[in-house]
Amino acid sequence: MVSGGSDSNSHLFLPQSLTTSFQSCLPHNIFLNVWGDGINCWQALSQSDGRWRYSSNNPESSTFAAGIALEALSGVVSLASSEIDQFMIGAVKNDIVKLFDSIEKYDDGTFYFDEKLVNMREQQGPLATTSSVVRGLTAFSSVITESLNLPGDKILGIAKFFLGIGIPGDTKNFFDQVDLLACLENNRVSIPLILSLPSTVISLTKKDSLKVKVNTVLGSHAPPLTVTLVRAFSSSARDNSIIENQELKFDPQDAVYFLDDLPASFDVGEYIFVFKMLVQDSEQQTVYATGTLTQVPIYVTGLIKIENAKIAVLDSDLGSVETQKKLDLAGESTVSVSANHLQKLRLSFQMSTPLGNAFKPHQAFLRLRHETKVEHTFVVGSSGKKFEITLDFLGLVEKFFYLSGRYDIQLTVGDAVMENSLLREIGYVELDLPEPPENASRPPPQPVDPYTRYGPKAEITHIFRAPEKRPPEELSLAFLVLTILPLFGFIIGLLRLGVNLKNFPTSAVPATFAVIFHLGIAAVLLLYVLFWLKLDLFTTLKTLCFLGVFLMVVGHRTLSHLASASAKLKSA
Repeated sequence: MVSGGSDSNSHLFLPQSLTTSFQSCLPHNIFLNVWGDGINCWQALSQSDGRWRYSSNNPESSTFAAGIALEALSGVVSLASSEIDQFMIGAVKNDIVKLFDSIEKYDDGTFYFDEKLVNMREQQGPLATTSSVVRGLTAFSSVITESLNLPGDKILGIAKFFLGIGIPGDTKNFFDQVDLLACLENNRVSIPLILSLPSTVISLTKKDSLKVKVNTVLGSHAPPLTVTLVRAFSSSARDNSIIENQELKFDPQDAVYFLDDLPASFDVGEYIFVFKMLVQDSEQQTVYATGTLTQVPIYVTGLIKIENAKIAVLDSDLGSVETQKKLDLAGESTVSVSANHLQKLRLSFQMSTPLGNAFKPHQAFLRLRHETKVEHTFVVGSSGKKFEITLDFLGLVEKFFYLSGRYDIQLTVGDAVMENSLLREIGYVELDLPEPPENASRPPPQPVDPYTRYGPKAEITHIFRAPEKRPPEELSLAFLVLTILPLFGFIIGLLRLGVNLKNFPTSAVPATFAVIFHLGIAAVLLLYVLFWLKLDLFTTLKTLCFLGVFLMVVGHRTLSHLASASAKLKSA
């Protein structure tokens, strides 16, 4: 028989179709020999605590190897005939029970198997170890006729462990998680049923009802159940039950169990709800694992009453009220007061739950912020429903760094069950403090806002020179006409003088160069016009350099031809 080594996780498990094919093709005694080899291997490698060794050369036992061995034995049993020693099957079942006796447990009721080997090349974690055991357990239970009497709480605890770890970052662990849940979804040992709440927050303001869903590990519908709210109690008073033995109703349309109305004695706070599930069909009670009791933390929220909010300036010696103003903490109004270092500032208000009980929030802070962004935070104390804080400025001058001026007052009151938590500016106080002595400590430098330091800067617009005033359009047009008049005078003068084109070359090549030369001069004049209208200086100079070289070459050829023709006339 093949046994898995320490560096190999291979194991024997054959599909039912392949098993049937083998049984129809091979002799009967071959399967008996296979079963006998499996029994010999079981006797050699199995341990008294239910774990297995990887090989006879490795003395250490492994929980992970036990899962592989169970899966291999299930393949052997499926290949063997019905003439199997039931005493050996019972011995393997006894080892499985012993293996579950060593299962680990968390305080929240989740169970898992962990590997305790030290001298292994690859240490198996809880996910791989538990998945190996459950895979082997479900495979072995599918090939035997008897049932495995394992505690349903442990099967349910294993399911909760794998559902509560989220999505593993390692692909192998993710495969082990999905594979285990698939094994628990449909098996002959026990199918765990998971109780969950669509929302663990119940609002007294919205009059929410308690809703409970029960599904399998992969979300399939559960059989008909009786879901009972055994008891509900506050996390701060566990001995006092507010609800006891309340059976939930079933809504077939949404497939949820619900409780219409909470008792009138329910107030805001954190509660523990204890549920119990029972399969209605007695024949299916051994098929599904419902556990004994399921505890779920639930937050009951509501609007907290904030009343009698006042801010006052007191005399430091007598404690008499010099200035007092009411605060509307639910509105947007603010107040302003003034004080000096010989006075005190007192803030007080009352808080109560919807049922009128005293309420103590998780956070109650008073913050004073100076104009220089220096902040000071104080905790608001409470006594029953009343919250009060008194600031003695005479003892706080050093903490305030002798900074006089305006201090914005901010009040923070918040809690997880308080629907109207507040964080708002309630006003400011103009504080007059004495001048600081020479050795007085200075305010600490305020941290620079990263956004203002590293964020996008404002766009910079450069104005090199203010545009000069331009003359009226009529004056500019008149000056243009006066500029063009000399050109017309030049043309008229040429006509009066009798300009002729007798010296223009008549030969084809010299005439071509002469025409190109005159076109080049016209191009230079056109370039000047474009420079005046739209071109910049650099573009004009680059174009002018090209035209200048071109005119020099063409003009040299034209003037050379005229000089040669003139020399011939003189010699003739």
